[in-house]
Amino acid sequence: MVYATNLYYTEEHEWIALNEDQTIAKIGITDFAQEQLGDVVYIGLPEVDDKFSKGESIAEVESVKSVSDIFSPLPGKIMKVNDVLEEQPELLNNAPFETWLVEVELEDGADVSHLLTADAYQTLVEQEG
Repeated sequence: MVYATNLYYTEEHEWIALNEDQTIAKIGITDFAQEQLGDVVYIGLPEVDDKFSKGESIAEVESVKSVSDIFSPLPGKIMKVNDVLEEQPELLNNAPFETWLVEVELEDGADVSHLLTADAYQTLVEQEG
């Protein structure tokens, strides 16, 4: 299993790349998540400027096995969506840590303390594995 050490994680197997001042986050799914899903065949992404609270569904990933919602780990507004995924959803399987789903401008004061470090996430996956 691959873990990127410079990212944060959630217990829902998402990764979060925060910018230096923690105001912007790119969100994707982990290597563990893409392996559990199997071959990804479709990704439903939100619209730019959509606003989400922590825990709301921000995207939908459909694979040959199932359909899964991706939940916002932090509150904020969608700044960008990865349009390439509409044509190439398999990128999530091929390069999960290089393939982000959305870029979010975080609400002022968004609490990131619940996000997991790479070590904590690795422990979680080993327990689930």
